Amino acid sequence: QVQLVESGGGLVQPGGSLRLSCEVSGSIFGFSVLGWYRQSPGKERELVASITRGGSTNYADSVKGRFTISRDNDKGTVTLQMSSLKYEDTAVYYCNARSLYTTQDYWGQGTQVTVSS
Repeated sequence: QVQLVESGGGLVQPGGSLRLSCEVSGSIFGFSVLGWYRQSPGKERELVASITRGGSTNYADSVKGRFTISRDNDKGTVTLQMSSLKYEDTAVYYCNARSLYTTQDYWGQGTQVTVSS
């Protein structure tokens, strides 16, 4: 049973930083892509950043230069470092893992990020 457990959300002022972490149960090498998505009230879930097994990264235009995704294969974690946070970054952030073998998507429970003064 695949489980993704997120941590690190919270309240931060505009311009501040937060670090989200997702622990992936089982072998992290069994996933072709790991990523972070977010969803705000009334909006569809959107991709924030992703990283492949080979380490290639992809970012939404709105976060390029501010967010950095990384993976630690030894610890089985994927991390999203967020800097220069803006009000519009407020959302529930979800960790995602796509199976290399079945292409099934797995999701974490979500962690709230609120940017407010």
